[in-house]
Amino acid sequence: MSLLDIFKDNNKYNEKTIVGALSLVVMIVFAIVDIVTGILGNQLVINETIYNSFLLVTIGSFGIAGLEKFAKK
Repeated sequence: MSLLDIFKDNNKYNEKTIVGALSLVVMIVFAIVDIVTGILGNQLVINETIYNSFLLVTIGSFGIAGLEKFAKK
């Protein structure tokens, strides 16, 4: 299976879950880096708009994927 096969209508992967998981990983990396820089005495400045965008992508992706799972056609 090639990478482009993931985006076809017939596949075993849920693209919304993949995007949500990647967005969640980015948010976790932000949190870990913020904690480490805080321990080192530096302040990590994260733009609130960027963080909120990742938050909305994560919630939206997992929400849509969850609704699709429980609201079968």
